[in-house]
Amino acid sequence: RTIGDRIGEAKASGNLGNTLKILGQFDEAVVCCQRHLDISQEQGDKVGEARALYNIGNVYHAKGKHLSWNTAQDPGYLSQEVKETLQKASEYYERNLSLVKELGDRAAQGRAYGNLGNTQYLLGNFSEAIAFHKERLAIAKEFGDKAAERRAYSNLGNAHIFLGRFDISAEYYKKTLQVSRQLKDQAVEAQACYSLGNTYTLLQDYERAIEYHLKHLVIAQELGDR
Repeated sequence: RTIGDRIGEAKASGNLGNTLKILGQFDEAVVCCQRHLDISQEQGDKVGEARALYNIGNVYHAKGKHLSWNTAQDPGYLSQEVKETLQKASEYYERNLSLVKELGDRAAQGRAYGNLGNTQYLLGNFSEAIAFHKERLAIAKEFGDKAAERRAYSNLGNAHIFLGRFDISAEYYKKTLQVSRQLKDQAVEAQACYSLGNTYTLLQDYERAIEYHLKHLVIAQELGDR
């Protein structure tokens, strides 16, 4: 501010916002991220504007998750406050998405789609969540981003469960399992086995359910995860 560096002030405000978000001070975080947004727009800094929109979305997303943890509920069964907070997150992610499309930033589009999928899932809009996660998956494959691909498969599996499409969920969880093995991530592999065990229970294929729950158990024991 002393040297009149507006872009620097905008970035510093954004960093403050992100830090306050991590500290759980969501309302102060929004104020700082909003300053980042205002200055970026004033300076015609499209990249900064996109980042600020994404960060504000993240603050509302984190706030929504935080509020819903205090009242443990299934996705879609939310208090009015949680619903409004997640809808705000979604709106900012949408604004971010249209801007990063304009900028041709595919990686940023991937992040926006993933977060839109997650917020729509929490809001109980499972079909919308699936559409967003499919976009996320396509971009992850484009970049060869295996970790993002794995998350997308897992999220697609979760959303199909709530639509009662257990067979489709099982296919997505198997892909999650495959990629987590490629990534040599045993904790995620165990999680995928657990999800498959539960899904085959819902499908009433108990032999297979047992098989996956045993795999989950073995990895949990290997990792010493009580």
